[in-house]
Amino acid sequence: MSILNVEHLTHGFGDRAIFDDVSFRLLKGEHIGLVGANGEGKSTFMNVVTGKLQPDEGKVEWSKNVRAGYLDQHTVLNAGMTIGEVLRSAFSYLFELEEKMNKICDDLATANEDEMTEMLEELGDIQDMLTLHDFYIIDSKVEEVARALGLLDLGLDRDVTDLSGGQRTKVLLAKLLLEKPDILLLDEPTNYLDEEHIVWLKRYLIEYENAFVLISHDIPFLNEVINIVYHMENQKLNRYVGDYNHFEEVYAVQKSQLEAAYKRQQQEIRDLKDFVARNKARVATRNMAMSRQKKLDKMDIIELAAEKPKPEFNFKTGRTPSKFIFETNDLVIGYEEPLSKPLTLSMERGKKIALVGANGIGKTTLLKSILGLIKPIGGSVKLGDNLLIGYFEQETAKNNTTTCIDEIWNEFPGFSQFEVRAALAKCGLTTKHIESQVRVLSGGEQAKVRLCKLINKETNILLLDEPTNHLDIDAKEELKRALIEYKGSVLLICHEPEFYRDVVTEVWDCTKWTTKVI
Repeated sequence: MSILNVEHLTHGFGDRAIFDDVSFRLLKGEHIGLVGANGEGKSTFMNVVTGKLQPDEGKVEWSKNVRAGYLDQHTVLNAGMTIGEVLRSAFSYLFELEEKMNKICDDLATANEDEMTEMLEELGDIQDMLTLHDFYIIDSKVEEVARALGLLDLGLDRDVTDLSGGQRTKVLLAKLLLEKPDILLLDEPTNYLDEEHIVWLKRYLIEYENAFVLISHDIPFLNEVINIVYHMENQKLNRYVGDYNHFEEVYAVQKSQLEAAYKRQQQEIRDLKDFVARNKARVATRNMAMSRQKKLDKMDIIELAAEKPKPEFNFKTGRTPSKFIFETNDLVIGYEEPLSKPLTLSMERGKKIALVGANGIGKTTLLKSILGLIKPIGGSVKLGDNLLIGYFEQETAKNNTTTCIDEIWNEFPGFSQFEVRAALAKCGLTTKHIESQVRVLSGGEQAKVRLCKLINKETNILLLDEPTNHLDIDAKEELKRALIEYKGSVLLICHEPEFYRDVVTEVWDCTKWTTKVI
């Protein structure tokens, strides 16, 4: 049975086409991975099927009474609510049913016999619905999911405005899972989750009875939870049965078969054109030439999709710094409240270090304290001499109205327009992306713009805060290669062991220093 049908969907932004005559179906129980490079339109597709965007052409049809739950990259929480209130709001429709049930009970006292029969039937239906959806054990369900995602230890009475980006994502994810929708729509849910909670989410999705559509660039995660792949490329959407590894194998075979057929056809076209050119003027062979021309005219021409530009990240290494990159003495990081015990740390030249640990324990705060962007609560940080620092922030400033060209030009005013365009193209951005405003780009494309700034300046120490978030598979692999080859030092926050394991020389577990309950 089909839960969702999308037929002949066409959509674009301005002169930039995103989909062209795309169709999609979701069947009951299917666990779908929606994959493709940055900027291919995966998040836009989710916004179209959930009604947040209206397509230019085509139709989107949901089965009746289907409840969809959507976790996107840009969902926000309302200030002033506690974690517990947000989680309990997952059951708001049940609380409304309870109110309706109570009103029916009040109205029964004044109802006549016919009305009473009808009201009692409705009352029974509501009670069945409340029981079916665990209404009478809501508090224990909230506690169960909150514990699994590490929210119970934060305190359910904690104001959501006090939470880090990763903690907010956990709250939204927990609310969504508590809603138990008929279909889950998840846009990169692992981006802000730490390893422990990614494992829990993986187990949850494997056992999930209903359907879901998952956008993710985390291949090990995808392989374990999905059974169908929809691949988005060059405005098309193609369906493959199996996990991501199987999709890659089938896709590679199909691509090589198409390329071989294209080469054969091009040779045939050249031969036919050559025959026509040589024989159309001769009376004896004119009919054969016309026959060959008709064959040419009727031929379905095979077209190869334009190859997407592959990113190239080559970091420029500057002059050699002093032996120590930084040293801290009894450093206590935090804002109003301390986030760490007194820290006495040091990083030597040439080291590549990963900072790991749960969200909200102060990894980003430590980076910013080292850089001097946040004043420590106590202690001191001493930076080494001759440092050329490259800093990659986790998120782009909201509503950035500058174009990609201006973004790079502001950073490198001495560049010519050709050099700016070439620098962005090297990071895997097409002409249409380059001329767009930063705010309309996908999360992965925005990350590539920020990486473009880093690779075009000389550095000897890179401080990278979750650089793999939103990046597609090709870009992740290229970034890993570039960091391995980089001659300078690296301090990296990352929740993907598959990425940082081959890059770093040391791993610092920040849970050993934090004062936060995790």
